[in-house]
Amino acid sequence: MSAQVRVTVQADDFDLGCEVASLRAGDAGIGAVAAFVGTVRDRNEGLGVSSMELEHYPGMTERAIEAMVDEALFRFDIRAVRIIHRVGLLHPQDQIVLVAVTSAHRGHAFQACEFLMDYLKTQAPFWKKEHTPEGARWVDARVSDDDALKRWGLASTNAAA
Repeated sequence: MSAQVRVTVQADDFDLGCEVASLRAGDAGIGAVAAFVGTVRDRNEGLGVSSMELEHYPGMTERAIEAMVDEALFRFDIRAVRIIHRVGLLHPQDQIVLVAVTSAHRGHAFQACEFLMDYLKTQAPFWKKEHTPEGARWVDARVSDDDALKRWGLASTNAAA
């Protein structure tokens, strides 16, 4: 059986329950679903955040994420993957990203979900601008995100040390 993979970059919100139900539909071999939903925080680096804008290059971003999924399929015994990443203007508590993975067993589902999220944080071509009381600022990559990717034997050069 080949894995079911769907990657979407969109402005619209998503429904976790609907996405997981769709991912599981028709596959009785699934024994585990692991999902991560990232949301907009109201603070970052000590400043209040009133909103965030996410930008991307259509086509290029989806291909980059699909390459990440290919790597996860190689590393883990997973059956299906659903990734949604939102773009546009978002506010605190809005959902930004969904990574959902199915597998026959929980270990592979958990690992693949975490791997994909670590990879997304460092390698996906998105640009984030936060709006704070002191003005707008672009969000830089974090060393801690690069360190998380290193756990998987992968290197990123996004963050300044």
